[in-house]
Amino acid sequence: MAAQGGSKRVIYAALAGNFAIAVTKFAAALFTGSSAMLSEGVHSLVDTGNGGLLLYGMHRAARPPDSTHPLGHGRELYFWSFIVALLVFALGAGVSFYEGVIHILSPEPVENPYVNYIVLGLSFLFEGASWLVALREFRQNKGRLGWFEAVRASKDPSVFTVLFEDSAALLGLIVAFAGILAAQLLDMPELDGVASLGIAAILAATAIFLARESKGLLLGEPAAPDIQRKVLSIAQQDPAVQRANGITSVHIGPEEIVAGLSIEFEDHMTAPEIEACVERIEKRLKAEVPTISNLFVKPQTTGTWERRRREIAAASGELPGELQGEEP
Repeated sequence: MAAQGGSKRVIYAALAGNFAIAVTKFAAALFTGSSAMLSEGVHSLVDTGNGGLLLYGMHRAARPPDSTHPLGHGRELYFWSFIVALLVFALGAGVSFYEGVIHILSPEPVENPYVNYIVLGLSFLFEGASWLVALREFRQNKGRLGWFEAVRASKDPSVFTVLFEDSAALLGLIVAFAGILAAQLLDMPELDGVASLGIAAILAATAIFLARESKGLLLGEPAAPDIQRKVLSIAQQDPAVQRANGITSVHIGPEEIVAGLSIEFEDHMTAPEIEACVERIEKRLKAEVPTISNLFVKPQTTGTWERRRREIAAASGELPGELQGEEP
C-alpha cells in the first residue's frame, strides 16, 4: 500500500504540473504562432490525460475479486498503462509530426518569440519539479539495479511511465527552445517546424519503449527471483514436504502475485495431513510474503516436475534453470 501511495503522489504531481503547463503553452502558441510551442502544448495536454488514465487504472485495479474476475483486477493498471503509451504515440507524436510538416511546407515567422522563451523557461521549471518527484520515488524502488534494468524488473508501470514522460517533456522543451531560437537568429521559420519533428521523434521513441514494457506486464511476468526463492524456502521448511520442486508465478498487479507450487510430500502423508501442510504454508506466506495473493499447490514427484521443465526449456530454447529466474 505504501508503494501505491508513492505512485499516486508522483502522478498527482505530474497531473497538476502538466495541466498548468498545457494551458500556458497553448496560450503562448496562439499568441506567437509557434509550431514547436503548439506541439509542446499538445504534449503537455496528452501527459495530463495520461496521468488521469493511470489514476483511473489504479482505482480499477484496486477492486476486490468477484465472480467474473476471481484473481482480482490488478491487470487493469497494465492495460491503461498500455493505452497511455498508445496515446503518447498517436496524439503526442502524431500531432507534433503533423504540425512540423505543415510549418516546414508553409513556414510563418514566430511573432514575439520572447513570450515563448518565458513560457519554455517556466515550463522547464515545473516539469523539472515533477520529474524530481518521480525520480526520487523510482530511486527508492530500484535499489541497486541499473536504470533500464530496474524498469524492466519493475512490476509497477505508474512510476516509470511518469518518469519517462517527464524526461521526454524536458527533452522536448530543450528542442523547442533550440528550434525557436535558431528560427529567430537565422531568420529561417522552417526550423520551428523542424523542432516539432524533433519533439515527435522523442515522443515516438518514449511511446515505443513504454508500450514494450506494458506489453510484457500484460502478457504476464514472473515474480522476482528473490521472492521465488523465499516461497520455495518456506515450503521446503515444512516437515511434511520432502521437496519443494519449483514455482510457477505471474504478476497480476504490482503487489499481487499468483503462484503455483510443485511439491513432493512425504510418502506416509495422508490427505488430511497434506491439507494441514498447505494451510501452514499459506499462513506463513501471508505473513512473510504478502504479495502472494493466490497460491495453488500441486502434489508432484520431482521427476515429473523436472521432465516438464525440460520440455518447456526445449520449446523456448533456454536452459531449464533459466526459466522463472532460477540459477542454471
